[in-house]
Amino acid sequence: MSRDGERLIELINELGSRVSQVLTDMVPPKAQVHLLNAQRELITALMLIYEHRVTDTTPGRARRQAAAPRRPSPRRRPPRRAGKIPIE
Repeated sequence: MSRDGERLIELINELGSRVSQVLTDMVPPKAQVHLLNAQRELITALMLIYEHRVTDTTPGRARRQAAAPRRPSPRRRPPRRAGKIPIE
C-alpha cells in the first residue's frame, strides 16, 4: 500500500475516533456498536475503491472496449399493473 493510502487510513481513523468521542454521551450503547460496525464497513469500502483506482492502469475507454461485447437484449414489455380490487 502506498504512503498516501496509509495517511488516508490514519486520517479516517482519527476522524472516526473524534466523532465517536463526541457522540458517546448522546448515543445509546447499542447504537454505538451499530455505528462502529457501519464505520468499519465504510472504511473498508473506501479503501477498496481507493486501491482499485490506484492499481488500475488501464484507461477507461480501453477497459470498456476490452470487455466482451454484449448482445442486445430482447425488448420486454413492462409488467402489467394490477387493476383495482373491488372491496365489498
